[in-house]
Amino acid sequence: MDDSNLGLRGAIASQISSHPQKRITFAEYMNLALYHPEQGYYTTNQVNIGSQGDFFTSPHLGADFGELLAKQFCQMWEVLGRPVPFNLVEMGAGQGILAGDILRYLHKHHFEFFSALDYIIVEKSSALRLEQEKRLSNFPLRWCEWEEIPANSLVGCCFSNELIDAFPVHQVIWEQGELKEIYVTLGKEGEFVEVTGEVSTNRLVEYFDFLEIDLAKNAYPEGYRTEVNLLALDWLSMISEKIQRGYLLTIDYGYPAHRYYSLGRSLGTLQCYYRHSHHNDPYINIGRQDITAHVDFTSLEKWGELCGLRRLGFTQQGLFLMALGLGDRISSISDSNATNFQDIQKVLQRRDSLHQMINPMGLGGFGVLLQCRGLMEEEIAQPLQGFTIPKR
Repeated sequence: MDDSNLGLRGAIASQISSHPQKRITFAEYMNLALYHPEQGYYTTNQVNIGSQGDFFTSPHLGADFGELLAKQFCQMWEVLGRPVPFNLVEMGAGQGILAGDILRYLHKHHFEFFSALDYIIVEKSSALRLEQEKRLSNFPLRWCEWEEIPANSLVGCCFSNELIDAFPVHQVIWEQGELKEIYVTLGKEGEFVEVTGEVSTNRLVEYFDFLEIDLAKNAYPEGYRTEVNLLALDWLSMISEKIQRGYLLTIDYGYPAHRYYSLGRSLGTLQCYYRHSHHNDPYINIGRQDITAHVDFTSLEKWGELCGLRRLGFTQQGLFLMALGLGDRISSISDSNATNFQDIQKVLQRRDSLHQMINPMGLGGFGVLLQCRGLMEEEIAQPLQGFTIPKR
């Protein structure tokens, strides 16, 4: 059953009708579905995150994720020579849960670092920003647009958790030996239907050249379909211009390019999340469901290098959190002295939550990419805890 926002459906149809070719790119469609100023999924109160919502993220499993990230940020501060202020920029802060966990932990355990912090949230969704402001009203932090942050001004760390997967992507298809693009148009009954045509920008062809993926030579099958996230590259370019000295930490689900664009993944990675179930039809539940695509980490690494962002490490979330001490937290649960039913239930739930964060088939398999800009060689040589192999 379709639960679409009829107002948003009409706005998208109007956009298509006003286009000279009566069609829009899938990236334009996805942008309207998620970020339309009045009706989009992320700009209304339709966005539903949490255990009973459309999807949940690591911070919903408890404060541990934020606390372990806080430990990593504290080490970054030490490596950079304890700068004051240390700009900690969270990009896409969801409901503000992660920010609260980080700040609460630092206030209690690393007060000197907490005092040096300039915590900034960059949030595109007005609805989520309102929720963040309510949740974080007692914490010292501020909200900014990227345009308000001067170039070459940030000293610290910019980070995101499950942000890039929600960037609008172009969908492309291999047809008759050529790369074509998928567009969205209106069918006879006013429904949204897909058509293919010439690529809307040559950047899509250049993207595969940049990744050294030869679609013709590698004999991609007729109808091979996938996504290209050009916005992620633009986002990297912008962030690199803002960082004077510091790190960029990106946590998301995705693959390196050779896996993302493998011959066997012929339908791409696009997924929709609605009431905690997922499917691959972006043309239903419009404005009521999340639409995502996996992240190509190779493109982030290679484009980052062109922007002056040096790759420092890439690991999986499970290994990252274990290196920061999650294993010790799991072990301490085993030493619990809980005897009554309710306490035992809490212990079991906490253990399950910690295991979910490191499950390689789920959240633990997420990629964690660390890049830096403006660091001296001796600073780069200091390994960060989350990217070291935990000692047994």
